This record gives sequence, structure tokens and C-alpha cells, in this order.
Amino acid sequence: MIGRPDPSEHVPYYARYVAYVPGEDILAAFDSETEATRALLAGVSEERSLHRYDTGKWSIRETVIHVVDCERVWLYRALRFARGDEKPLVGFESEEWVAQSNADARPWESIRREYEDVRRATIDFYRGIAPEAWRRSGTADGNRFSVRALAFMTLGHDIHHRNLVRDRYL
Repeated sequence: MIGRPDPSEHVPYYARYVAYVPGEDILAAFDSETEATRALLAGVSEERSLHRYDTGKWSIRETVIHVVDCERVWLYRALRFARGDEKPLVGFESEEWVAQSNADARPWESIRREYEDVRRATIDFYRGIAPEAWRRSGTADGNRFSVRALAFMTLGHDIHHRNLVRDRYL
């Protein structure tokens, strides 16, 4: 069993995402929670995917692209750390990335498909790593993260934004 990350395995800010993940088995949680997100997104129409719940807030498309961007970055970090690479990694500005994403000009179906493709790659990566790799860690954006914490952060971040879409957009 991989187990939940200890608070020392990530910065306190990310504890809120880790807390969203149910149970101790991150791989099982990835399966069930990914299906919940897929189902929610499948119920969003092309037109509704452009909705913003307030001025200056992201559209649903931009929100999903933000989740995908963060997942890609955190998976890259997990890959490096799982493979024993401890070179410090730089941070990224997710707000600026969304602004440059062109999400609202893309078909909704392509964004949903990208989410699913990236998630499939994430799950395949985590299913394939050695048991000892889960506790390996490295530095990103000046902070220490374990592979295990990155997995929980990734899924919890998805759940957080799924809840926001459900509660504020639909």
C-alpha cells in the first residue's frame, strides 16, 4: 500500500488538495475520481463550456486546461524524482499559462479528450513505478515534494476544480 503522504512531503498549501483524495489507495482513487470528472465534463455542452460564473473568472474550458497543465507539470516532477533526479526544478505561473492557452477558441471535445489522454498517461506512469519510488523526493519551485505527494496533489487538484465547476458553473 502506498499510503497517504505525510505533511512533510509537500508544502502546507497543497494539504487542501491532498485532503480531497479519498482513502489510502491513490491508484484506486485515480480510477474512481477520474470517472467522476469524465462524467461531469461529458454533461457540459459546447456552449456551456464557455461559461464564466463571474467577470474575470476562467471559463470551464480554461479551468480544465488549467487542471491538465498542472497535471503535466506535476507528472514531470514525479518522473524526475521517481527516477532519482534531484536537480532543482523551476516553478510555473499557472495563471499566465491559462491566459496563453487559447482554450476558448478550441472545440470542447478536444479539451475533454486532452484531459482523458493526459490522465491516462498519469495513471499508467504511477501504476508502473517501483514501490520505493513513491517516497523519493526532489525540489521544485524551491520546495520539497515526494512522488507520493505529487500524485495526491494531482488528483486532489482535479477534485477541487471538479467541485468548483459543479457548484459554480452548472
